[in-house]
Amino acid sequence: VVLTSVDRDDLPDGGAAHVAETVHSLRRHQPELLVEALVGDFGGRTRDVDVVLGAAPDVFAHNIEVVRRLTPAIRDQRCDYDRSLAVLRHAKARAPERFVKSSIMVGIGERDDEVDQTLEDLRAAGVDVVTLGQYLRPSPKHAAVARYVPPERFDAWAALGLELGFSHVASGPLVRSSYHAAEAFISARLRPAHRGP
Repeated sequence: VVLTSVDRDDLPDGGAAHVAETVHSLRRHQPELLVEALVGDFGGRTRDVDVVLGAAPDVFAHNIEVVRRLTPAIRDQRCDYDRSLAVLRHAKARAPERFVKSSIMVGIGERDDEVDQTLEDLRAAGVDVVTLGQYLRPSPKHAAVARYVPPERFDAWAALGLELGFSHVASGPLVRSSYHAAEAFISARLRPAHRGP
């Protein structure tokens, strides 16, 4: 099961306790479930990240979304590329036995070399699993699609990701952040040599 949540800036802990209790509740009812918690950055507050990690989800996920240059224009103004990396790095350091996951959207104005750099940054932060997918404009109020990335470019990023040491890379036009989450978990589990940063 994949738990996702919007940023809860109205709550002092950003909703961390609610996510943790949901993980605990799922485990009480069905202990064998694989649980992925896809959360925001909690404003960079590591104590709130630790609350989620304390519930022991199998996968801790936080999406970096776009390359560094596009972060101020595309993501919410409260988001920060380096803070996202810091949250991911902290999660891996705090719970090295857990898988840490992130996701990148492409086709929104980035250059290929910027995606390469983002993959390198994520891997350096200790991220184990990464997904890359085509950005699709959700409404006229959102940024326009700058390009439709060809499948062979996605294949090249998948190859680069594995070369960098990710345990699993899902990369393709229709891939989304929780794409085949169970398969990604199993694939990553089968590549234990790549668990470290």
